[in-house]
Amino acid sequence: MGIGNDRGQATVELAVVFPAVIIVAVIAMNALGFFGACAEFDRVARQTAVAYGAAPDAGQGSAQVRALLEEELQTAFDAPHLSVAVTVESTTLGLERYRAQLRYAPTLFGLGLRSEVFGVALPPLLHETTMVVDHYAPGVVIR
Repeated sequence: MGIGNDRGQATVELAVVFPAVIIVAVIAMNALGFFGACAEFDRVARQTAVAYGAAPDAGQGSAQVRALLEEELQTAFDAPHLSVAVTVESTTLGLERYRAQLRYAPTLFGLGLRSEVFGVALPPLLHETTMVVDHYAPGVVIR
């Protein structure tokens, strides 16, 4: 009943704790990646909405500006686990509301994860930002 009976205890403890540590690390890495992507997405989405939406080129309508915004955001967030969608709608007083959405699919340290584990769905994380813009109309003083 001496020291010899404790042999292998550390190995057993490691075998029990290691999967939990890996799960916590995966959750932490995904949370940090998602929060970082959200912060950058808010900044880039607002900058592009102001750049393209406030002063569209001659003859460009809301649909063309929306497509430019979506293309610019998709280029900025070009990763297999990220996707972007942009919608536009008219509001009162002739303003346009651009709604940009970022979809973040969790990853396993950069590798893709399955969308379902043991019958439990793992939906992507969603983040949305909205910007209301007044289009510049040359020659129009008051709408």
